[in-house]
Amino acid sequence: MSTWDLVCADLWGTGISLGTHAIELVRDHLATLDALPVAALAHVPHGTHVLVGGALTHRQRPPAAGGVTFLNLEDETGMLSVIVSPGAWNRYGKIAQRSSALLVRGILERDRGSINMLADWIDQFTFAG
Repeated sequence: MSTWDLVCADLWGTGISLGTHAIELVRDHLATLDALPVAALAHVPHGTHVLVGGALTHRQRPPAAGGVTFLNLEDETGMLSVIVSPGAWNRYGKIAQRSSALLVRGILERDRGSINMLADWIDQFTFAG
């Protein structure tokens, strides 16, 4: 089996890949879109518009958050918390609900050592081997 086939089989059978991260296999394509790896965000200034692509690991919409939805994207370099305003969720929520991988553009936020993104655009990212 190719590396792609092994990763797909792992994800299908167990929900995780014990070897190569699926996003690593599409990193070259993401680079052509100017999507940054999560680890590279450590060097990006607060308030910069960035694009990232990753596997969607979870969605949270706490009742006390006033309609804000929190997404977690994971790539081969790390994890990123994405904040989605109620307006952005109205526009892109269906995509975020049905997709296992996303491209997200937004404003990078730094606060007390943590890095988050305030999303202003979301699209499905389809893996293709």
